[in-house]
Amino acid sequence: MKIFKISAVALSLLALASGCNDNKFLDVQPVGALSDEQLNTAANIEKQVIAAYSQLGNDVYRAPYTSMWPYGNVRGGDAYKGGNGTADVDAFHFYETFTFNRVDVGNTDELWFLLYIGVSRCNDALRRLDGVDATAMPTKAVRQGEVRFLRGHYYFLLKELFKRVPYIDQSVPTDKYGEVSNVGLSNEDLWTKIADDFRFAVANLPDTQPETGRVTKSAAQAYLAKTLLYQAYVQSETHAVTSVDQAKLQEVVTLTNQVIASGKYSLHPDFATNFLTAGDNGVESVFAIQFSRNDGTPKGRTNRGSQLNYPMNPDYGCCGFHQPSQNLVNSFKTDAQGLPLFNTFNNSDLTTPADFQVNTVDPRLDHTVAIPSHPYKYLPTFIFETSWLRDQNTYGVYMSMKETVLPSDPSFQKTPPFMNSSKNWALIRFADVLLWKAEALIELNRASEALPIINQIRQRAQNSTGRLKTTAGTATSNYNIGQYGAAQWTQPYAREALRFERRLEFAMEGYRFFDLVRWGIAGDYLNTYFDKEKTKRLYLKDARFTKGRDEYLPIPINQINFSKGLYKQNPGW
Repeated sequence: MKIFKISAVALSLLALASGCNDNKFLDVQPVGALSDEQLNTAANIEKQVIAAYSQLGNDVYRAPYTSMWPYGNVRGGDAYKGGNGTADVDAFHFYETFTFNRVDVGNTDELWFLLYIGVSRCNDALRRLDGVDATAMPTKAVRQGEVRFLRGHYYFLLKELFKRVPYIDQSVPTDKYGEVSNVGLSNEDLWTKIADDFRFAVANLPDTQPETGRVTKSAAQAYLAKTLLYQAYVQSETHAVTSVDQAKLQEVVTLTNQVIASGKYSLHPDFATNFLTAGDNGVESVFAIQFSRNDGTPKGRTNRGSQLNYPMNPDYGCCGFHQPSQNLVNSFKTDAQGLPLFNTFNNSDLTTPADFQVNTVDPRLDHTVAIPSHPYKYLPTFIFETSWLRDQNTYGVYMSMKETVLPSDPSFQKTPPFMNSSKNWALIRFADVLLWKAEALIELNRASEALPIINQIRQRAQNSTGRLKTTAGTATSNYNIGQYGAAQWTQPYAREALRFERRLEFAMEGYRFFDLVRWGIAGDYLNTYFDKEKTKRLYLKDARFTKGRDEYLPIPINQINFSKGLYKQNPGW
């Protein structure tokens, strides 16, 4: 009926137009529509810039790219897919097991599409910014810096997900898009294009912005450092790391030093603050996605990329995805000195309540993982129970907590059947900046300079037990975390410590798989993980990582077809 009414109106207007002799009728601007030229005012260009920002959080549960949890955590061995069995959003099961992944998975195609919407919005804004006079728009250079940062971010995600993607900037006419190949640039050149956007942002952004959430110079320096760190690990055509570029590592050190020297950032005294609404835009937040609710829109601008990841209890209701793996939980064990058990942590499992008292653990465990019988999100009376789980027979008894909030939190919002929150999601924490510097120093054979940085991160974790209490005021688990000494701090040991520290500090934040690929160890690491984990989780029995293929997602077959075969598939697919 609705379609019929629209068609009837259209026919009436067509009849009116054909019966009118005044040709000027056809020149009347439709009400409520703007021409492309009308968008080129300073005020409307500002809105186009906001549109580029808004795509940061415009993901959906089927293809989330805020926290990147299906691609970074589930593929990296830190998490199981979760949900109601392997067929529930089966694309995530395909990602997790690798063996069953295919080129025609619709979620992969949607992920590609959504990220290129971000690129498109940036290019549209930049095209208009390039054409406006700076006297008419005094913020021109700053806005160009912001949008090039955003474009760099969207391309960075595309690069780490798919490796070889078509690079389109604002200089390419839309009718030429079909001529841009995904292999027109080498792997190195594509990284350089992304780095160039961040370099431009560094040169044009101010130290501070009048509005919270806009990109600053320090944020651009940090993201440039991240890009160069990834680029430094030179890969072959089949994704093997063949060398490490020392000059790029030195630039990483220089850039991270500049961020540190800005004096704008520090570690929160309590690790928990990073994952509470009260910590939004705090001293550790270098750049974050700004979500909102009660903002005049029907459902608010909440974090829909994580809306599947709440427990299945009456206070929430859905949907039980993103469950920490047993391997991850075990990795938080510590020895008598409070140091990680690099080689033996997975020899036995932490499963029963008593296990978390008999064994000593890093406090970051209870900030990251919801454990049966332990308080959920720091509320001693809100105890996580196995009844909150959706399919514990398949996926075990743990849930993720960093991306969730309490039902009483002012940022919490139900959008049935899902749960949402307007809490920020940090894309760059200051802890990341510190560990990027430490990693670069270690690979530059300056491991002694990295030691105090890693110990600084561990010291903060040691001090972050104030919220980890039972109703009786006792510690939730048996915490013991120590700092590394100089005696054993050789380069190989420091490298292992750094890589383990990144896992513990950023567990369930979406980075693990991409770290493994960057270091060139994904295949060996994940197949060792599967060999042990499949004895505990039967659904992983056929999981297997294929080197030279599984480091990246396949180019979606739809995109290859749309390009009429111009796009080339990644190796092995």
